[in-house]
Amino acid sequence: MNLPNSLSVTRIFLVPLLVVVLLTKFEGRMILGVRKELVGAAIFAIASFTDWLDGYLARRRGQVTPLGQFIDPFADKLLTIAAFISLVQMDLAPAWMVAIIVGREFAVTALRTLAHARGAVMPASPLGKIKMVTQVIAILALILGKDHLQGFFVIGQVALWVCVIAALVSAADYFRRFSDLLTKPSPTGRL
Repeated sequence: MNLPNSLSVTRIFLVPLLVVVLLTKFEGRMILGVRKELVGAAIFAIASFTDWLDGYLARRRGQVTPLGQFIDPFADKLLTIAAFISLVQMDLAPAWMVAIIVGREFAVTALRTLAHARGAVMPASPLGKIKMVTQVIAILALILGKDHLQGFFVIGQVALWVCVIAALVSAADYFRRFSDLLTKPSPTGRL
């Protein structure tokens, strides 16, 4: 397994640690003398950094692999979905907004899988990348804004709204592109 794929696997292993830190009721909300929100934000920030780093290294080293193309988006979705669901449980994000974001992730994954079965590739759109950046900002700011840094909470709320809008617009774009694929004959004879 190459380094970029190892970073994706590391991100997957950080997900349960993040959920435990965010949702466990520690005495005094401290972990080894540090507020649990800071520990959770650090774990999420490190995991998010590995997302950027694994893609950068895979392209720079010419180590783009089929495993990496599968595991990287899987790790991304697992991380963000777990973080958002934790935020709902912590009363930091409205469940309906998280449902839209998570629903978009499942819908787009299904469309990309169907396109792949048809022999076509649906690469990530620029809107999808904007959505991912706003997700990271929203999650970090909401975690950090819990009870002690209210400015971060406001930033997190704004980023969450931008994330929901970007999720809806990018989902519509994926559905449009998938619809265009359906009008073309399939080289494999499927779909």
